[in-house]
Amino acid sequence: MNLFGRSPFQRRPEAPASLAGYTASAPGATAVLPDPGLASLTGDWAIDPAHSRIGFSVRHAMVTTVRGAFTEYESKLYFDAGDPSRSRADIVMYTASVDTGVEQRDAHLVGRQFLDAATYPRMTFTSNAVRLAGDDVYLMSGDLTIKNISRPVDLELTYIGHVTDPFGYERVGFDGTTTINRCDWGLTYDARLAQGGAMVSEKVRLQFDIAAIRTAS
Repeated sequence: MNLFGRSPFQRRPEAPASLAGYTASAPGATAVLPDPGLASLTGDWAIDPAHSRIGFSVRHAMVTTVRGAFTEYESKLYFDAGDPSRSRADIVMYTASVDTGVEQRDAHLVGRQFLDAATYPRMTFTSNAVRLAGDDVYLMSGDLTIKNISRPVDLELTYIGHVTDPFGYERVGFDGTTTINRCDWGLTYDARLAQGGAMVSEKVRLQFDIAAIRTAS
């Protein structure tokens, strides 16, 4: 999963002519090969909650955007420098931790018309593939599960970089986003405006602003 694998101060060199026969997984995509110099990055990583945000934004009353985030979650990321196809991401988000900054609205979101946190305390994302989409941009495919409904999604990930911080922690950063239709996961709240249109848009943009730290195997 090359999004874990490049120095923020270097760009990947062009593939040599001897590799011209190599093809990426998606038609028309640029070839992506493991960088032997990144072998030391192989291992387990986890999202640092203090420096990350797993959030969403949605149009409200057709005239403004409401933003929120899940403040409690668990994650396990694995990077294999020798075989990036074996890399994966597993994230568990606790639905009752949703926070939009308005207590009454948060109570509505955890209720039965939306997340129904009492019945479905967790929502999950589990990856199954990664491919290069452009310079420092990757597509991570996986299954998003909300209210026990699993559907495939593609996250567009932008690689930020890899550093060792002053405390000795190895860190990697990336931003991810995808847009879903909430009704596909049973979030069917359908209040309408007098002028027509939805009080809460069916389209929801999910945002993953991630700083990951290497963890012990």
